[in-house]
Amino acid sequence: MDRRPSSGVADSPTPGHTATMRVVVSDLRVCLAHGRADVVDDVSFSLGSGQMLGLVGESGSGKTTVALALLGYARPGLRVAGGSVLVDGEEMCGRSDRTLRATRGRRVAYVPQDPSSALNPAMKVGTQLREALTSHGVAGADIDQRVPELIEEVKLPGAAILDAYPHQLSGGQQQRVVLAMGFALRPAVIVLDEPTTGLDVTTQRRVLDTIRDLCVAHGAAGIFVSHDLAVIGELVDQVAVMYAGRIVELGAKSDVFAAPTHPYTRGLLRAVPLPDRSTRLEGLAGHPPRPGERPPGCAFAPRCDFVQPACTAEEQRLAAHPGLTQLVRCRRASELHQIDRAPLPLSQTGAAVGDAPLLAVRDLCASYASTRVLTDVSLEIGERECVAIVGESGSGKTTLARCVVGLHPRWTGSVSLRGTALVPAARERAPDLLREVQYIFQSPYGSLNPRKSVHQILEQPLERFFGGLGRRDRLQRIDAALEEAALSSSFRRLYPGELSGGERQRVAIARALVVEPDLLVCDEITSALDVSVQAAIVETLRRLQSDRGLTLAFITHNLALVKSIAQRVTVMQSGRVIESGDTATVLGAPAQEYTRTLLKDLPRPWTATATAP
Repeated sequence: MDRRPSSGVADSPTPGHTATMRVVVSDLRVCLAHGRADVVDDVSFSLGSGQMLGLVGESGSGKTTVALALLGYARPGLRVAGGSVLVDGEEMCGRSDRTLRATRGRRVAYVPQDPSSALNPAMKVGTQLREALTSHGVAGADIDQRVPELIEEVKLPGAAILDAYPHQLSGGQQQRVVLAMGFALRPAVIVLDEPTTGLDVTTQRRVLDTIRDLCVAHGAAGIFVSHDLAVIGELVDQVAVMYAGRIVELGAKSDVFAAPTHPYTRGLLRAVPLPDRSTRLEGLAGHPPRPGERPPGCAFAPRCDFVQPACTAEEQRLAAHPGLTQLVRCRRASELHQIDRAPLPLSQTGAAVGDAPLLAVRDLCASYASTRVLTDVSLEIGERECVAIVGESGSGKTTLARCVVGLHPRWTGSVSLRGTALVPAARERAPDLLREVQYIFQSPYGSLNPRKSVHQILEQPLERFFGGLGRRDRLQRIDAALEEAALSSSFRRLYPGELSGGERQRVAIARALVVEPDLLVCDEITSALDVSVQAAIVETLRRLQSDRGLTLAFITHNLALVKSIAQRVTVMQSGRVIESGDTATVLGAPAQEYTRTLLKDLPRPWTATATAP
């Protein structure tokens, strides 16, 4: 029961293993700084030159905590309480700060999720690259040669990029500059923490190709942390699925994705939208336990469809099982491996689309200062219809949405709601027109006031549009809106800081619903969410479209998600609409080369070789 999987990922290192391994993690345990409750426990894996391991799981599963431990670092409030992390044969745990500073960058490098947080806005890119080299003692002559090479390796135009400030670059360009900094000293291990979150599919493709090429070229081992299983499935060699601070499934990508065995892995994969077919997305019910609150036996048992009494009585170890090549932390692994769960068919919304358009945009042109960002944009959204607006970053999707809701008043053309023309500025629109069109922002962290409770957040728009409502009526509307967003009334007393990202986004949806709108404008509202939370949000919107007769403008760069929610698609490029039509036609047989490129750049992790779990 302790044999090694064919993937080459070890459940524990063996003598002599470190000679060929770039990184070996053994029995890693990270606890709260003041207490014995663990955040990460019993984590072991190893990785060789040029290999990539994907760390996946819901928010709070311990992915980033494990990744940071590879740098000998624990976030404030945490401590590494046990185990070993060997990077190129050098122990990272328990080292002095001075030793770790010399090691980080040279032996192990880190690439953060937000490239703007890693780049100094007051320094040119070339200066920052030189600084990354000089801080580790690289000589001036070598620097002059290495800096242009680094920019060339990440496929950026040399002179123009080196002389630019970070704010003059796109998000994808910034991320590739950070990759150049990460690989500048040719580290043995590169830790990549959600480096493609928020990027459109084409930019994401360029960044992923760059990561893969650099790891192979320099023989570095890559640890790729992500909640996007489609990206993980295409990029990495091996996968470690984490839940409640422990690895629950570990093995070769082909084994884990073609035949997922742990119920948690199966649940995650069923929540992933597939670009080649329309299926109903399934979220995972319940929530993972908090640190120190892991239940006895299997931590996933309270959320598991296959739980038995024995599962809660005995703690399971990550181990091999008959008939499996991956390691699984489940006593029923061999049995569950034989159970096939076909994807659920996509049911219709149950609401027929009306003949007359609810929203009509005609010849819309918009500018920022002297820069034109929208040119002659026209589209219609029918009553009870969902139209997806897709395109690369900078294509004008969000500007179009802001024009519709009145947050960007510098436009010409016409925008009408049920035939009533809307003036450009929201503050000049009639209250009823403001109420009927509600906007849900991309980031639930920035759109909710952290100093107000959920009750106060939802009560504010009621006071604005229904000032005459009594306290009891307001309370009933707030509870009804929370229920429609799949939240209980107990959330009223909580503050945004006490909620997960998915819960915050549900509160944002409830805030929009509480005033009974006719049109919801959803601006990339799932881009930073776990796949299971994304699935739950999408199904919530589909249900609302059916039950409430809501109309949706769904802005996204995730084309795979479009098939699961939208009846029609509008494709934008450089501020213009280049293609529009029903979802099956546009995504099944696109007329424009640009649309075909977007579809080609979508990650396709397992659909070519295996059925969905």
